[in-house]
Amino acid sequence: MTLLELDLSALFVLAVILIWFMIAYQFVLTVFGYINFNKSLHEKRNVDGMTLDYPSCTILIPAHNEEKVIGHTLEAMLRLEYPREKLKIVVINDGSTDTTRDIINRFAAADARVELFDVPRGQGGKGKSRALNLGVQHITSEIIAIYDADNTPDKDALRYLVAQLLLHKDLGAVIGKFRTVNKNATLLTRFINIETLSFQSMLQAGRWQMHNIATLPGTNFVMRTSIIRQLHGWDEEALTEDSELSIRIYEEGYKIKFIPYAITYEQEPQEWHVWIQQRMRWVRGNNYVINKFVHHIPQFKNRRLGFDLLYTLALYYVFFVAIVISDVLFIVSALKLVSIALPGPYTAVWMLAFVLYLAEILLTLSYDREDSWRNLGLMVLMYFTYCQLWIYIVVRAWWSEYIMKEKRIWAKTVRFVVKAGDVSATRDSR
Repeated sequence: MTLLELDLSALFVLAVILIWFMIAYQFVLTVFGYINFNKSLHEKRNVDGMTLDYPSCTILIPAHNEEKVIGHTLEAMLRLEYPREKLKIVVINDGSTDTTRDIINRFAAADARVELFDVPRGQGGKGKSRALNLGVQHITSEIIAIYDADNTPDKDALRYLVAQLLLHKDLGAVIGKFRTVNKNATLLTRFINIETLSFQSMLQAGRWQMHNIATLPGTNFVMRTSIIRQLHGWDEEALTEDSELSIRIYEEGYKIKFIPYAITYEQEPQEWHVWIQQRMRWVRGNNYVINKFVHHIPQFKNRRLGFDLLYTLALYYVFFVAIVISDVLFIVSALKLVSIALPGPYTAVWMLAFVLYLAEILLTLSYDREDSWRNLGLMVLMYFTYCQLWIYIVVRAWWSEYIMKEKRIWAKTVRFVVKAGDVSATRDSR
């Protein structure tokens, strides 16, 4: 064996180890996610049979140029099964230049539960965190709920979320599940639908069941008003303000619970350039959170939270390194530029990891009755296309953050008009 073959063999083994590290931990999370799914069915039945005294709740909806979606969103909010006299729906008009404000005013005139809050002139357009910090200053309710401007939750979603805060005093926040309303629009949205469902069943349900940790998703969650004030609001420098706030909530001694039966429906990017822009924001936001907290991990009160933060780093970068190595080895081997003379069943181990990856995702999709042959084929295609794009996303985000030192700017996801029946079709698949 030549020195070059030895070096490439070492890289091959490293790639296998890294991929198996990710797959093995995800397998553990998948098992715990399955346990959580079954326990949640029983929990939901119990909540349905309870009579609870629900506290006052204000829904905050940041809105910047949302004329295409805000009407559908407010219609869904007004259908929520929550005590009418205890519910307020405050839409934060963040410097909109379209007809968003007029639409909100029309709903406010028809129903007293809807209120318009205009961000003061000159303070708008500075991101979701800024809008929420301004809006929360005018809240007097015991509970705050956060929804994005394109969300249409199930009528019982808010009730389920708040019920958990009433039943468990150690919870600081409760999060629900989000579904992709436009999942059949393009190949990209089909990929995103598979990704988001498996992510929530593994990394939200699995982590909660395994060690009582979940992460705020940015929408479809409730929290105690006293806690957000205790924490002095959202970090306006964070592009992923939800992840950053999650860590501070845990460090204050509270927990964040995931319940999969409180469901909302949201739009996902239908065009690749919009998706890239969104994921760039996520990776740069992740980098910010890691840089902010990594040096404090030894002092974390919750040791599992420290491990979870390190895993978040691994999720982007360990997977990134493994994919890069495997791609390079595949190309040089396919072109017969080199040969890897390595004894042992490494190829079989590699293939077994891929099969396990498919099995994990297929199981998580079954919870929402999306475990079809078509989605199985899409999962295979995803690995060789969608997953590979993370190389470009991570490299570009790293370049923007650390080389070009570009300013962090909140980039709003492009909206589109919801087609009649989209939400119904997604609900029918459950």
